[in-house]
Amino acid sequence: MAGQIFTIPSNVSFVDALAEGVLERWGHDPLELSRVMILLPTRRACRSLQLAFLRASQGRALILPRLLPLGDLDPDELLISATDVGVGGELAADLPPELPKLKRQLLLSQLVLKWSESQANQQDNSRMPEDQAVRLAGELGRFLDQVETEGLNFSHLATLVPAEYAEHWKVTLEFLEILTRVWPAVEAATGGIGSAERRRRLLEAQVAHWQSSPPDHPVIVAGSTGSIPAAADLIAVVAGLPQGQVILPGIDLQADDKVWSEVLRDSSHPQHGLSVLLSRLAVERSSIGCWSDESTGRADDARVAFIQTAMRPAQSTTEWQGYIERTDEKTFEVALAGVTRLDCPGSGEEALAIALILRSVLEDPSKTAALVTPDRNLARRVAAEMGRWGIRIDDSAGAPLPEAPPAVFLRLTAEMMVSRLAPIELLAALKHPLCSGGMEPGVFNRILRRLEMAVLRGVRPTPGFSGLLKALKADEDRYPDEELRLFVEKLAGIAKDFSQKLSENPGTEGGSFRALIDAHVAFAEQLSATDNQSGAERLWAGDEGTATAEFIAELREAAGDAPEVSAHRYPEMIAALMVGRAVRAPFGAHPRLSILGAIEARLQHADVVILGGLNEGSWPAETKSGPWMSRPMRRDFGLPQPEQQIGLSAQDFVQAFCAPRVFLTRSEKVEGAPTVPSRWLLRMEALLEGRGLKGLLEREAAQWRHWAETLDLPEERIAIGPPAPRPPVSARPRELSVTRIETWMRDPYALYAQKILKLRKLDPIDADPSGADKGSLIHKALELFLKQYPDAWPDDAEARLLHIGEQVFSSVRDRPGIWAFWWPRFQRIAKWFVEQESARRKEVSRSHVEVTGRLTLQAPAGDFVLTAKADRIDELARGGLAILDYKTGTVPSSKNVFQGLSPQLPLEAAIAAEGGFGHFSDAVTELLYWRLTGGEPAGEEKKALGQRSSGESIAEAATVALEGLLDLITEFDHEETPYAARPRPKQALIYNDYEHLARVKEWASSSEGEA
Repeated sequence: MAGQIFTIPSNVSFVDALAEGVLERWGHDPLELSRVMILLPTRRACRSLQLAFLRASQGRALILPRLLPLGDLDPDELLISATDVGVGGELAADLPPELPKLKRQLLLSQLVLKWSESQANQQDNSRMPEDQAVRLAGELGRFLDQVETEGLNFSHLATLVPAEYAEHWKVTLEFLEILTRVWPAVEAATGGIGSAERRRRLLEAQVAHWQSSPPDHPVIVAGSTGSIPAAADLIAVVAGLPQGQVILPGIDLQADDKVWSEVLRDSSHPQHGLSVLLSRLAVERSSIGCWSDESTGRADDARVAFIQTAMRPAQSTTEWQGYIERTDEKTFEVALAGVTRLDCPGSGEEALAIALILRSVLEDPSKTAALVTPDRNLARRVAAEMGRWGIRIDDSAGAPLPEAPPAVFLRLTAEMMVSRLAPIELLAALKHPLCSGGMEPGVFNRILRRLEMAVLRGVRPTPGFSGLLKALKADEDRYPDEELRLFVEKLAGIAKDFSQKLSENPGTEGGSFRALIDAHVAFAEQLSATDNQSGAERLWAGDEGTATAEFIAELREAAGDAPEVSAHRYPEMIAALMVGRAVRAPFGAHPRLSILGAIEARLQHADVVILGGLNEGSWPAETKSGPWMSRPMRRDFGLPQPEQQIGLSAQDFVQAFCAPRVFLTRSEKVEGAPTVPSRWLLRMEALLEGRGLKGLLEREAAQWRHWAETLDLPEERIAIGPPAPRPPVSARPRELSVTRIETWMRDPYALYAQKILKLRKLDPIDADPSGADKGSLIHKALELFLKQYPDAWPDDAEARLLHIGEQVFSSVRDRPGIWAFWWPRFQRIAKWFVEQESARRKEVSRSHVEVTGRLTLQAPAGDFVLTAKADRIDELARGGLAILDYKTGTVPSSKNVFQGLSPQLPLEAAIAAEGGFGHFSDAVTELLYWRLTGGEPAGEEKKALGQRSSGESIAEAATVALEGLLDLITEFDHEETPYAARPRPKQALIYNDYEHLARVKEWASSSEGEA
């Protein structure tokens, strides 16, 4: 057997050396070459070897060997298809068909729900939601695959939890009875078996066949480490065949026997899997030969020695010092020539730096490059960054199906209907690029924007299409045309069948899961249609549409095995079933650039290799024993320990590290959280520090970081200052209300945006009831009440005020949020108001509400009109006037009122003094705020000037406010006076709807109190 085992060193391009060796041995006879069978770890490795044959033959025509994926390194790959094995179709006929994973997941979810129901009945708990059961079923399926891959059975599962184990492990094993007792019968009833079980049986059958009938042609197993038992058995059989060859990747032939024995015990070591395989094959390392003398893509042997030393088992790292002492500085430099470590501040910077490296490779037409990373977020960022140069580079792992536009649209449309048209869910679905509702997209979006402005901004309307129509009717003074009503009615017609299916009992025939899916798909297709293209054409187009359509087709096929689905859990159910599926583009990727996962990168060839995301927890990934068994339980059951995956990942890292040109990249922070460098980087760093060469790997790092930092910087940095527009005097307002004067004083730019640019803040979508909503309703109710009873006072005042309040609040019954939130508060306000007013009526002869007034002032640019609408003016029995302002929010301080910084009431007093409120001629002797919150207390009376609320003080405050206004008008009547943003930061407005337009955070200094 020993003569049949070979290795290809880590610093040699595996597929190129393999192709050259095969051609050297069998390439002289084309027919002989075609009889060779080569088993490789993955399908991607097969494609890579095809290209290697093309390079090795310099493009001449060849009848290639049979290249088959063994798949032992990727549990999700089928190993050898039934038509490829030595026994041909006979083997396939003997095995049950593969049970589709989606069907298995739904069947398992039924069992999970039944277990949940039994537990709920025992403990008076609620049943588990269906989507949670589906996710749990997915985890059960993955655990089942692990067990079947290892060739284990559940017969002794119950013995794994001794008495000293935690109680929850006993509960877990009781739950796993789903797999041990119930699932075998369910699986037998389906007539199928899991993909992992079928794969293992195929391999076992192949082993048995080749043992009894050895093939009469060469068979090569290349690049596999035999991490799956059945695959290791096949490798052993191939090694013993008369024409069998086994080619292992990067065996360390230099390590002494002591180190190798430690490697055998250390499952996280890169050579551990190979050492276990050699022990299984009973092969000594000294008898392993080198497959080829070619050095295609070779990095220096010193690189291999360096990384093998750095990756020594923990017990033998004491030998580092000896390596450091006998290795001179020149050897270190040779070993790490072409290796650059690049630490970046964050993931965004890392992705941009990687994109720049990939882009630089394209300057040489003969070069190829690959990013290798298990971090899928980093991979997607890099692919997006490459788009700035118009380069499409696909991630070999594919994009997650749940993020594909058609899949997102399906989920959004389901959430829209299940939420009964909640504004955010409704707009999320209707604003999706695939949505056109059978109309020309531009027209659809225009009407949708008008619908949003009409009823979807502000407080939520009543649920459903009827709620939208009711809200439109209530707002028909602003939207009197029929366009919006017809638009909503059309959407209601499209959604009718889907809405009906959601409302049906899931246990009925009409309420079946398949019928619900069909109604949902029909609804999505109708929404996707345009005026000249069907919805199916748009929704299922392209790779993403095809993948989503395949998912829906598979889901429909398996829907009969789904548990009963509650309508409100339907969107989560669909989302849970999509998890783990990917969209892979079959073609269109860049021919010289690639993004590969660690598994996909095995045996690949590239001139420049970027190992990205080298942080602990990412590469290597965090080791988890899984939800079903602890580490001791896994050991006793026979499952491999999680550290085995670290060893396989380390092997990938070592193989890639020995490429000719290597970049090692990481982010110092991910999503704002500090990270720890990968343990492999720390090992290399420790070796270099021992030699005083810590910065050896970072020779080019600063250059790449600088390019990434400056790529998007403008050619010239421009200091941004506060905006200071100077519109012509003719465009400046000549009439303002007293409520706008404070804005003018504290933030002229806000007044400029409101009065000159005519900008108005939009209400938030699906907003909570705001203070403005409450204030307008309460003001209206009190206004109507006092107009009915300006002087006389009814005995049942509170009941009458509540009756009027109900009439006012009835206008917002289609806005349940306002009614539910503010009506109880108004009830408390009404009680306080009546009590306060009952006492006050003894001092008041008559009350006037919503009194308008105006005062014309002389200014350099012409007359300026000051207007006001006083909430209430009381004629006092003792003589004089009282001006009251209802506040449902914050009340200004008496200091600001007296100094003229909050001038509303003093200016109203000034208007009254000048007769601006009509027939009132008495002096103002009271300025009051009534704060009405509906909380505890429900209301509060506050004198505007505090202790200085005498008639003289009010007159003085009115004079100060009026003089300040005249000065302000005079100043702004000069065109050179700008409408500056926040000229006095300490006196800035507390609430300012226009601050973001002034971009305050970009120019405000910390001395102004900005963060």
